[in-house]
Amino acid sequence: MIIGVKALPAAEPAKPNIIVILADDQGFADLGVQGQVKDIRTPNIDALATGGIRCTSGYVTAPQCSPSRAGLISGRYQEKFGLDTIPDDPMPLAEVTIPKRLKRAGYVSGMVGKWHLDPNALSLKWARTNLPAAKPDAQGRVKIPAKDIQKYSALAQGFDECFQGEMVNYFATFDLAGHALNPHGQKLNEPGFRLNIQTKAALAFLQRHHGQDGQPFFLYLAYFGPHVPLEATTNYLARFSSPMAERRRYALAMLSAIDDGVGQITAALKQYGIRDNTLIFFTSDNGAPLGAGHPGGPMADVLPVNNPGAVWDGSLNTPWLGEKGMLAEGGMHVPFIVNWPGQLPAGKVYTQPVSTLDIASTAVALAGQPHDDRLDGVNLIPFLAGQDAGSPHDALYWRFWDQAAVRVGQWKYIQAGTAAKYLFDVTSDEHEKKNLIQQHPEIAARLAAKLADWTRQLAPPGDPDRPLNAQEQKWYQYYFGLPDD
Repeated sequence: MIIGVKALPAAEPAKPNIIVILADDQGFADLGVQGQVKDIRTPNIDALATGGIRCTSGYVTAPQCSPSRAGLISGRYQEKFGLDTIPDDPMPLAEVTIPKRLKRAGYVSGMVGKWHLDPNALSLKWARTNLPAAKPDAQGRVKIPAKDIQKYSALAQGFDECFQGEMVNYFATFDLAGHALNPHGQKLNEPGFRLNIQTKAALAFLQRHHGQDGQPFFLYLAYFGPHVPLEATTNYLARFSSPMAERRRYALAMLSAIDDGVGQITAALKQYGIRDNTLIFFTSDNGAPLGAGHPGGPMADVLPVNNPGAVWDGSLNTPWLGEKGMLAEGGMHVPFIVNWPGQLPAGKVYTQPVSTLDIASTAVALAGQPHDDRLDGVNLIPFLAGQDAGSPHDALYWRFWDQAAVRVGQWKYIQAGTAAKYLFDVTSDEHEKKNLIQQHPEIAARLAAKLADWTRQLAPPGDPDRPLNAQEQKWYQYYFGLPDD
């Protein structure tokens, strides 16, 4: 060392870019790499798994879009801030989201696609307080002015830029060519196949922020598919020409479009020379709706593909029982892939339970931010990299409608309102096909006590100790059977 010259501190490692790609109502089966079905074609998403880690016990925090997305983007159990279901929207502005946390570490954040955390036509509780003059119509829906919806947009929740929307109408701060628009957002109409539009918007964000200035980015790409209404272009439909249900064909086509988008995004990262410094998560917001209880029966091809009704979306939850809206595995046990070249092992299958809650905690840790006890997830990197051989979670919890559940290790306990209680060994070949509560009452009691302790922390507190609603009764009767009255 030269006398009189201070040694320079070691350069801090570059903070990774982080991309979260979220499908909508995609069931567990529908990735080729899962090995559950033979008709799916997802080579680009499969490549994320074979070049990274496929988590076979990946969970969301709710079997419905809004609460699931709130849990992911906040990193907290959404029931703690009162967002159990869609009518509980909007997500409170006081929540500290992933982009708000990453902004402190110098990140620029972008959101593309479906947001669904702003007020909606079912947000009656919010409307009574904030729009007392608005009265529900005969269907119990309330009309909310656009200006009030925009107060809860992605921009209001910490994102610097957005291309927010589902079909053809978007609220955006940049266009598909990457040109800046009103930084406070403006309306855009983009006719065309929605999944291709959302891919183009993600690519435009990467074009704008691919690290020339050294600033890391966070991109949340929430595809609106294969959620109904189903739609696809002829070129995607032509990829699936064998005889099958039409709704299945459209779902496969939409998933193929999402897969193409993933391929274009990874190609862009390579082109910009940042692939190795970009961590990618791929998952779904909940399992697929199958339509049990519908007059046509589950997986019935009974409605036109462009019908927005809550029936089968063409996706599959195999091998799990249940569907969207249930705390059965089919409702919230979803595809979950983590890919970071050179930092995480390639081709690894990770079987311990992980949660979309962990995305926020992982991002915060990698950004060099201090741990926050308010976050309910964990930093997954030490576990996925093999540095920690333990399980990331002591327990995972759920409360939705009139159901509550907890998973601890191999055991999962479900309280279906006042109708029934179930105990399953979800690591066995029978998973949720055999209720073991009579054989292991002591385990059920222990899990029930843990679940009760957790629900006391929620807003409002407590187990859902009321009867199942009519839809839940149909689901639980069909999949698990309910005791006779």
